[in-house]
Amino acid sequence: MPKISKEKWKTWGNVFDTFTFRTLFKLAGQGHFDVIESPVSIGKESNVFTARTRQGARIIVKIYRLETCDFNRMYDYLKFDPRFKLKKQRRKIIFSWVQREFRNLMKARQAGVLVPKPIAFLNNVLLIEFVGNDEIALKLKDHLPKNKTQFLKKIIQNMKKLHKAGLVHADLSQFNILNYHENPVFIDMSQATTFENPQAKEFLERDIKNITNFFNKIGLKTDKSKIKKQIISN
Repeated sequence: MPKISKEKWKTWGNVFDTFTFRTLFKLAGQGHFDVIESPVSIGKESNVFTARTRQGARIIVKIYRLETCDFNRMYDYLKFDPRFKLKKQRRKIIFSWVQREFRNLMKARQAGVLVPKPIAFLNNVLLIEFVGNDEIALKLKDHLPKNKTQFLKKIIQNMKKLHKAGLVHADLSQFNILNYHENPVFIDMSQATTFENPQAKEFLERDIKNITNFFNKIGLKTDKSKIKKQIISN
């Protein structure tokens, strides 16, 4: 059973509904974690916490809010994904969104992309690997690489591997990349889409634009067309 102190409950009580608590209890009962520690981020759509296993290892617990998620936006991505056939019902869409992130992470890791290892999922809760040492790794926007050229090269390599696996991240930016020991780790893979999505090419263009704009801003001259060629070439 997940343990939460009274003090923490006062702070976090409004982010856990009864259904989510039951889901967390089931996952804890399966031995995935023992103690919920502290929040990494509290957002409108999802809440992210660290947790400890009985062995003392840290993991990440990502909880999608059942009432405030933009399930219409989720459905817009899911309806073109051949892996999911579902009706437009809020909870089913949110549960499929969580499963989709798990499956996207699995597929990305199999392709050699640097992403957190997916551990388990149930309903609106996703458990993934903790990326960091004592503290969670910082996002690229908050931790600039020492060697910008090499870091960008690694991002492009990961984008290429993802492309070869038949996926586009669809929301890649300095906000969704961790800088872990000078290596880019892609996160927030729920919206990653297959090529069956008619907007896949547009999403890839946007990902490239986000990355090039960021590196241009921090002083590294980039070329969108050259980067795209590197990603889509065999």
